[in-house]
Amino acid sequence: MSGRYTITMKNCAFYAYHGVLPEEERMGQRFFVDVTVDVDDAAALADDFTNAVDYGGLYPVVGAVVTERRFQLIEALAAAIAEAVAAYHQAITRVEVAVRKPSVPIPGILDHVEARLVRDVR
Repeated sequence: MSGRYTITMKNCAFYAYHGVLPEEERMGQRFFVDVTVDVDDAAALADDFTNAVDYGGLYPVVGAVVTERRFQLIEALAAAIAEAVAAYHQAITRVEVAVRKPSVPIPGILDHVEARLVRDVR
């Protein structure tokens, strides 16, 4: 029997400088990222770490995209994260990324704005 399993990393926090406004580039803020990957279950069935998706190694992949590049749009940031995550391991079949920006220049009361992307890898 074969199938797939899901790995989710929730609320990963990074300080970065994304946004359209000059203040966002100058001051920066925290961004919160959720990453969910669907993975072929061969490694899990064999209980074999050498072929598994190492989520400990996946976190710095996400962090590098968020902190080493600058994006005006959180939608573009989510797409870049999804691309890096999909390239991380050949067993990944689907990637879902959510990027939350809590401090948005909107004249109203809200918790955050979120961009969510779902991408099939194969």
